[in-house]
Amino acid sequence: MSVTEAALVLSDGSLFEGEAIGARPEGGVSTGEVVFNTVLAGYQEVLSDPSYAGQIVTFTYPHIGNYGSAGADDESPTPRCAGVVVRDLARRHSSWRAEASLEDWLKRHGIAGIAGVDTRRLTRHLRNHGAVPGAFGTASEAEVRAAAAGALGTDDTDLTRVVTTSKPYELAGGPRRVVAVDYGIKRSLFAHLQPIAGVTVVPAGFSADDILALEPDGVLLSNGPGDPAAVTHAPAMIAELLGRVPVFGVCMGHQLLATALGASTYKLPFGHHGGNHPVQDQLTNSIEITSQNHNYCVNPEGIQGVELTHVNLNDQTLEGFIGTDVAALGIQYHPEAGPGPHDSHYLFDRFAEMMDRKAT
Repeated sequence: MSVTEAALVLSDGSLFEGEAIGARPEGGVSTGEVVFNTVLAGYQEVLSDPSYAGQIVTFTYPHIGNYGSAGADDESPTPRCAGVVVRDLARRHSSWRAEASLEDWLKRHGIAGIAGVDTRRLTRHLRNHGAVPGAFGTASEAEVRAAAAGALGTDDTDLTRVVTTSKPYELAGGPRRVVAVDYGIKRSLFAHLQPIAGVTVVPAGFSADDILALEPDGVLLSNGPGDPAAVTHAPAMIAELLGRVPVFGVCMGHQLLATALGASTYKLPFGHHGGNHPVQDQLTNSIEITSQNHNYCVNPEGIQGVELTHVNLNDQTLEGFIGTDVAALGIQYHPEAGPGPHDSHYLFDRFAEMMDRKAT
């Protein structure tokens, strides 16, 4: 098969050579913030996670695409990632579930990629220097370098408005009612919410009064992309909900919930992206292996009325808290684990118990 040469250039000038895969972007160049993910499987779920809006995803696992793609594995109808970088894209896929190859999936969704890259070198560079903006494509090296120099990261950018639903919609489910605020929600979250509650999904800009008018037993603040400090409309709205209805924040939702409770957020050097992060639940002293995807983290200084419950054992960053003054639960990682291990599914039971206690 024919090969089209391509190049990846980081904003610091670092050059990585490869070949073009997937869609061909207008002008021959794609830009975004370059991050790496350590999952061994689940590449389609990663690329279709709205939390990756504005980011170019590098897979550390060298062999990607071997089991193809299937519609049931999409985490959102419209993937928002800015591109994909792999070492080796499988030329043939093999799985009874496969409906198309990964490259066909990339082309269908308009996602450009670059293969044949020394992803080990790239990952080590990102670990040493942090996630940085970059550009890749089939244009001349000079054009790609110019695009990389002007590429933007996710700092100070509210990307939740790019990925949120345009209007509310309903999903049937269990005996309770949950309103899910869509900051970039994943389909896997619905799979765990619907057994415990019917779900009404609302846009990120919904007011507290509009949410409470739906008479929910609980409110879920979903995962999402970008800088939580830039989502300036959310903390005040969440503060109005606290004490009136139980609130469960996941990933971006956790960061916004913490901000509403007095905390601040900061950017990690290269983020947590993978399915193998060890986290200790300090309420039970158990350790779970978790699925994570975030560039920002909560600084607990200033947070009020909570007990800190979860800690990342790799770098001791805050991974969770529970309210002591109000019914609130915040979790930095992805308990729905799409993809990833299933150690954290119990958190949906905790949310259900919190809603039931509030009702009595």
